[in-house]
Amino acid sequence: MNKVILMGRLTKDPEIRYTGTGEPIAIARYTIAVSRPYKKDGQTQADFINIVSYRKAAEFIEKYFKKGQMIAIVGRLQVRSWDDSEGKRHWSTEVITDEIYFAGGKNENGSATQAAAAQQTAQAAPQSGVYPPVNSGFYPVDPSIEDDDLAF
Repeated sequence: MNKVILMGRLTKDPEIRYTGTGEPIAIARYTIAVSRPYKKDGQTQADFINIVSYRKAAEFIEKYFKKGQMIAIVGRLQVRSWDDSEGKRHWSTEVITDEIYFAGGKNENGSATQAAAAQQTAQAAPQSGVYPPVNSGFYPVDPSIEDDDLAF
């Protein structure tokens, strides 16, 4: 089974490009910083994970997400290799998205109007797994709530 679930912050605004052959396909490449549970001298460390989204998911990510926003990704790990002009072999490991979720608060993801528009877009889209599924049950963790404040 090849399934990856990540939550982190975008390191910069997502960039989108289109393929030049046949019918253009949107491709968004971006990086998220994912905190590690390990702490050294009281500071957390982060891993920087390369993410790739295709087609409508790429357009969705470019339109609604900006640098610093918290995002949740569900996808699969992919390793690819290529030879450069000098014949040297290069390797790249990326996460290919299947699902993308808003994981920050309303203020973090922009105005309420923008968040509502994003939700309408997600609801209008076919349930292909590239948008947050309607009534998916995914709710971001609010770090401001202490365990003692929970009702159970």
